Amino acid sequence: MTDHQVAAVFDASGLRCPMPILKTKKEVQGIKVGEILKVIATDIGTKKDFPAWAERSGNEIVELAEEGDKLIWFIRRLK
Repeated sequence: MTDHQVAAVFDASGLRCPMPILKTKKEVQGIKVGEILKVIATDIGTKKDFPAWAERSGNEIVELAEEGDKLIWFIRRLK
């Protein structure tokens, strides 16, 4: 996992679809354009949902790292 300069961290551990994506959308709105949000998730469905959402919303998935049962997402706000 690369050391990213993150503006905020959102822990979505334990949340099930569709809550991780819905709450991440809101969290992304709380950071500035160009900043990175770190999201910690345990729902395997985010592997499909987050890239699709990022493409639709115009945001960027910078990195996905896996640590045990946790999926660590780094999402850059572009809009």
